[in-house]
Order: sequence, then structure tokens, then C-alpha cells
Amino acid sequence: MKANRTATLIKLLVLLCLSVLCVSKDFDFFYFVQQWPGSYCDTKQSCCYPTTGKPAADFGIHGLWPNYQDGNYPQNCDSKNPFNPDKVADLRSSMQKNWPTLACPSGNGVSFWTHEWEKHGTCSESVLDQHGYFQAALSLQKQANLLQALASAGINPDGGSYSMSNIKRAIQEAVGFTPWIECNTDASGNSQLYQIYLCVDTTGKNLIECPVFPKGKCGSEIEFPSF
Repeated sequence: MKANRTATLIKLLVLLCLSVLCVSKDFDFFYFVQQWPGSYCDTKQSCCYPTTGKPAADFGIHGLWPNYQDGNYPQNCDSKNPFNPDKVADLRSSMQKNWPTLACPSGNGVSFWTHEWEKHGTCSESVLDQHGYFQAALSLQKQANLLQALASAGINPDGGSYSMSNIKRAIQEAVGFTPWIECNTDASGNSQLYQIYLCVDTTGKNLIECPVFPKGKCGSEIEFPSF
């Protein structure tokens, strides 16, 4: 009888782990992704400004994405924990400034933040609740200060072309870790600085060297468009 009860308890604990606890902890690191708005709007016909107006000419947050060391990633991990704007009410002005959406219709940003939390954030909810998730990304952006890192190396959003190696070196020297650069291509075929990836440990607080980089590559010279 005692053995049967023990076995039943173990099964219940395993089921609980699989359905709630283990799944939400199942990631190895975060990609912290920041986007240059000039490149997005230069190559997207559907670029729209938020209701708050044109964002600042700075790298905006795209997301904080849980990832596996094999390059894959979990997504949509908890349908019972939807985005709730009330939980980040004190962060709203900072999110509108630093985490703007440029996709049409842009609106007030809630649709974008909803997507990021429900697709990515829920997969880190054992570590970060909704408020903690968005606060972590805002803090990481401030810590990285990418535009200043590039400007200090003479790399500015002036429409000029810059060496890819110099861009990576400038960021690495400023933040202490190797970035991954994503490029896009404008209508004239120019390769542009689009998004910058940095890796973060599972607490969402500390930058680390990336265990794996996304696929893709840029040319040796890339344009840094104005915005």
C-alpha cells in the first residue's frame, strides 16, 4: 500500500513538472535583440510610427528571447498567462520610448509587447514574471548603450558604410562580449546594419558570451542608415 502511494506521488510530481515547472525552465540563455529603426524603415514599405510619434534615433528593443544551446528556441509556453498591461503600468513610458514598434499598424505598442511576452517571455516565467521580463530588457538596453558604443568608435548613422569587423570590435570593447550582427538589404541592394544580438544568462541580468550564434551573415562593409 505504501509503495503504491509513493509511486502515485512520484507520477503526480512528474506530471506537474512536465506541465508547469520543467517546461518553463527549459532554456539555456537569452538573446537580447536590439533593432536600428533606420534600417527597418528603409526596407519596409509598412513602416509606421507609434501613436506617441517618431521614436528617437537609437537602437530600440526587439525582444529578450529564451534560447537553447543547439540554436533552437521555445515559444508560446503558457497560454494561461497572457500579457497584462496593468502589470507593467509603471514601465509604460519607458517601453514606449525604448521598445517601440514600427510595424503597421503601430498603435500604442501593446500589440507588439503582447506578442513578445506571449511568444518569448512566457518561456522564461519561472525566472521572470511579466514586470521582471520587461524591466530586465530595459535594464540591458541601458547597460549595452549600443549607439554610444558605436559613436565612440566613429561609427555613426549617417548613411555611410563601415567595416563589419570595426562595428563588432566597437561593441565588444564597450560591453565586454561578442555581438552578432544581423543585416538586411535595401531597395538598392545595400547591406545594412539591422539588428544586434547580445547573449544574457538565465537570470536575464548578466551579459555572457553567446553559446551559439543565429544563422546568416553580412558583407564585410555595411551601411549604417540615418533615421
